[in-house]
Amino acid sequence: MTTTRIDDERTGALPLPPGKIIAVHISYASRAEQRGRRPAHPSYFLKPTSSLASSGAEVARPEGTELLAFEGEIALVIGTAGSRIPAASAWDHVGWVTAANDWGLYDLRANDKGSNLRNKGRDGYTPVGPGLIDARAVEPDGLRVRTWRDGELVQDDTTAEGHLLFPLPQLIADVSQHVTLEPGDVILTGTPAGSSVARPGETIEVEVDAPASGASTGRLVSRVVDGPGSFDPELGSLPAVDDLQREEAWGSLDAAGLPPAGAPALDPDLRAKLEACPVAGLSQQLRARGIASCFLDGVRPLAPGSKLVGVAKTLRFVPLREDLFASHGRGYNAQKRCFDEVAPGEVIVIEARGEDGSGTLGDILALRAQARGAAGVVTDGGVRDADVVAGLGLPVFTRGAHPAVLGRRHVPWEVDVTIACGGAAVQPGDILVGDDDGVVVVPRDIALEAVDAALAQEREDEWIADRVREGEAVDGLFPMNAAWRERFEAETKGDR
Repeated sequence: MTTTRIDDERTGALPLPPGKIIAVHISYASRAEQRGRRPAHPSYFLKPTSSLASSGAEVARPEGTELLAFEGEIALVIGTAGSRIPAASAWDHVGWVTAANDWGLYDLRANDKGSNLRNKGRDGYTPVGPGLIDARAVEPDGLRVRTWRDGELVQDDTTAEGHLLFPLPQLIADVSQHVTLEPGDVILTGTPAGSSVARPGETIEVEVDAPASGASTGRLVSRVVDGPGSFDPELGSLPAVDDLQREEAWGSLDAAGLPPAGAPALDPDLRAKLEACPVAGLSQQLRARGIASCFLDGVRPLAPGSKLVGVAKTLRFVPLREDLFASHGRGYNAQKRCFDEVAPGEVIVIEARGEDGSGTLGDILALRAQARGAAGVVTDGGVRDADVVAGLGLPVFTRGAHPAVLGRRHVPWEVDVTIACGGAAVQPGDILVGDDDGVVVVPRDIALEAVDAALAQEREDEWIADRVREGEAVDGLFPMNAAWRERFEAETKGDR
């Protein structure tokens, strides 16, 4: 067993710059089943060598796009040149095995008409590495590829018989019928089921290993970031998506035609407890656990009586500057992307710097959020079409109504980042709870402990309130002294 590691700023683990990168469309049985297509023969596309990147490099999702998809793959690096190679000796031409991530931007897929140049050929869209496995030390049917998104295993498959539609030697032999394979050339062998969309802030890791020998490439790490868009409409390469592209990119859609939630869903029991818990009591328990800066000051429900519980999806506005609005505020901007991407159970939380001199959303975007299954919207700015929005039944918390459009005060800037809303820090995935008293942000790791304590305190407060209604004085009762505590415990023993 031999594992080699070669550091290079762009080509990562590759021993020398490849002349070409050849990628397989579909080669895993699991992927074919997921896609509903089982090709009779392999098919390929080329990726430019300028798309190469090393482990640790950032992968940019251009502004104005939403469907950047990862595909963890086994990459074969040719060691010995050959043309018209027989399948029986094809593996002898492989020098090394490494990990790769065949990133693709589905927003540009339709424009490519099958070539995948704009979709998959962008700079940095073929990270490889970080190590090499000597192909002589492993068998072509003894490899495994795994992919993790933010530490969660999402792809896991092998090259064992029955797992691949086309064995690796067949791919090498087939390609060599048409083009000469040269030392350094890379063949991306396709991805198994589990490929999906990654969002800015998420980290994708891919590892290839040979369990029988213990050889491993190590984990290939890519972090997704926001990148520049500025697609020129005169050149015809504008991004566009539809439900088919969304389904292809995400891997599947639910019965309502929605992609899976980007943030982990709330446990149903936890959600039920949060829905039953008053914000005032919850905030008290958060303060008792050291989270005093949990209030989103100044935001109130647009429709009194609204209850909000959900997971944060964040949107940040910056102050109006005319040149920045021209570059970031028009077209399919961050605001529109956020409302198009929000997943069921998520709350769109908007940083508007407490500036309520214009709307940060109106009836159309509120309808879009509702159609997507959003749990609500919280903004420390204003809301247009306030009466219509209030009547939708979607919980919306705001500083107030304002008729002006976004561009009077704000530039939509970025999504899925840590923001400040109502003076409180909110991160994607935080829990938001709101009622007529306002909104608090709840860290996930103490949410269950805090809500259980708040509900227990609520039961005590209700019992105390009943005693006050009966004419008891609050001295010694609120808070309870030992005598009142003993009576409370005795009378409520069967209720807990």
